Amino acid sequence: MSEDWIGSLVGETDAAAARAAFADARPGRELSDVSTLGRGNRKRTVLTTLDDGERVVLQFADDERLLRSEAALLTAIDERTDVPVPRVLTSGIEAGVAYLCTAHVEGADLHERFTGCEAADQCALARSFGRYLADLHATFAFDGYGDVAVVDGSLRVDSAETTWADWLGTYGRDALERLPDEFDDLRPDLRELFADPDVDSSPRSRLYPWDFRPGNALVAGGEVTAVLDWESPLAAATALSVAKSEYLVADWYVEDPDPLRAAFREGYETLRSYPSVEPVHRAAAVVDSTVDSRGVVTNPRYPELDREAAVAFHHRSLEQIL
Repeated sequence: MSEDWIGSLVGETDAAAARAAFADARPGRELSDVSTLGRGNRKRTVLTTLDDGERVVLQFADDERLLRSEAALLTAIDERTDVPVPRVLTSGIEAGVAYLCTAHVEGADLHERFTGCEAADQCALARSFGRYLADLHATFAFDGYGDVAVVDGSLRVDSAETTWADWLGTYGRDALERLPDEFDDLRPDLRELFADPDVDSSPRSRLYPWDFRPGNALVAGGEVTAVLDWESPLAAATALSVAKSEYLVADWYVEDPDPLRAAFREGYETLRSYPSVEPVHRAAAVVDSTVDSRGVVTNPRYPELDREAAVAFHHRSLEQIL
């Protein structure tokens, strides 16, 4: 392996982490190609091709916890569920940089393909997402709500004890603070909704994959081949997970989301009973989806809406909830 191939691409600190990853996962192998991938706001990602044609994905982050929890969760999902995810080859930290090495999965970006699918195929894909989410909820249970981290070798909630109503209210208010000025007319009603959520104080806590959407999935032959990007996992009541995924899978892409919502629910109910989703769950899901981690308004549809149309889309969604 050339000593400077990745240093010239992403810097010497990432190069040290890359060498450590390959020394563990693919010792003695040579690289024939490398290219950067544009996924994620807090990770640096490269796709590498080895001398025998095998392709593997390397991710780097300055926050060790970010990739440590993702590596543990990916491994557990791969071993314990039927949700398709990239196989973890190795992970660790070198020279202060965390790394995660996974097998490359073939497939096209579902975000770019979804709107071009026939209606029946869209419903089939939405049904798959519903089934996958139910599988995750059936498999991963926690003792509290909030950030999920690796604690003593296990995935656990890494936060102080709190009730579900308190956690959900804080989650909604924090997301509300990130909204741009165009949502000021809705703030009073949203603040009231999140001030004291009328929800069960202690529902069962399950995995909350907060970015569970076609934009983080690959598809081939009409089927999902991998669901990607499992960073910063959370634990929450299932109603919030369902509300967020419904919005990102159904509402995001089509004018009439009802058939996709129904398909998503059908898929979920093949494994579990569907939770009762209240307006506060839907409002929290939409508010949190309106801006990304950088505070930039997100762009629904494909081709994606411009900022003005995207703001109108999210604003209209919240009006319908309120």
